[in-house]
Amino acid sequence: MTLSRRRLLGDAALTAIGLIGFRRLAFAQPGPPITVYKDPSCGCCAKWVDHMRANGFTASVTETTDMDAIKVRYKVGEKLRSCHTTLAGGYVIEGHVPADDVKRLLKEKPKGIAGLTIPGMPQSAPGMDLTPHRAYEVLSFDPAGATKVWAKR
Repeated sequence: MTLSRRRLLGDAALTAIGLIGFRRLAFAQPGPPITVYKDPSCGCCAKWVDHMRANGFTASVTETTDMDAIKVRYKVGEKLRSCHTTLAGGYVIEGHVPADDVKRLLKEKPKGIAGLTIPGMPQSAPGMDLTPHRAYEVLSFDPAGATKVWAKR
């Protein structure tokens, strides 16, 4: 069997592509870890977890029917609450906060912030995904519960 130059170059290119792909898989770093506390019957929370995983986060999920106890444990004030509570890099993420906002928080690591929240369940937030889009705000909150606008969506 004789190899043509074209076949030899093609095989070499495919081998190189395969090695690069294998290297990426072999040395891939897991995304930032998050721990999500959610009610087992909440479908929108599961969709939010999917959103976070699709954006590179490594999520572990703890299901509980006593979400109030979780919110008390992590000092999420009543006015700041939503359906699920997440821990990420020492911060509390309450509700359907977009992955980009969590990534920004983890990158910037601002002092004095306990976490991010979207109080309630805005219909346009990740995991809710209802249309038409309705604007909402992502808020940062400090340990005393004071808030500032983190992002407008």
